[in-house]
Amino acid sequence: MQTTLLQAADFHAPAILLSGTVDYDMYKLFRQQLDNAPESGLVVVELTTLGGDPEVARMMGEDIRFHSDISGGQRRFVFLGKAAIYSAGTTFMSFFARPNRYLTRGTRLMIHERKIKKDLHVEGPLTTCIAGVTALLHEIECSILIQNEGFASLIQGSSVTMDEVLERAPSNWYIEAEEARSLGLIEAVL
Repeated sequence: MQTTLLQAADFHAPAILLSGTVDYDMYKLFRQQLDNAPESGLVVVELTTLGGDPEVARMMGEDIRFHSDISGGQRRFVFLGKAAIYSAGTTFMSFFARPNRYLTRGTRLMIHERKIKKDLHVEGPLTTCIAGVTALLHEIECSILIQNEGFASLIQGSSVTMDEVLERAPSNWYIEAEEARSLGLIEAVL
């Protein structure tokens, strides 16, 4: 399927319309709309979100990737971000090919590191305490790998480097739509 530059009129009736927290309720709605989306042509996915669960965002993104692959080029999935695309929303957007990423004027992306909140209670014989500490360390290390895979997908084809993302993400990096376009993170601003 061609990846020609789209115009505002191409987005008049999104097949998938999502807003709110990226969570399992959003995923359920997303899947219902994806199942009812056209089997060919343009499939617009419109999103506004202040964030949510990054693993749900990854599930939705994998569904987009899978359905793009099985359509054999018959469908073009295009992302349209409106107003706020924070955190998990940016993760979801990263699953769309850069030529299929669009934002409305004034929309802000927000990129940050994954967060964790865990209490580690260490008690007992010292040798048995190591397993719990090691398990938490492995969870953190794996989460960093997953996070960085998402960052790499987001910046592919842009002028943003991984070093820049890793430097700016810990303090929540907000990017206005025109800046996102100039950095090559999206195709265009509508």
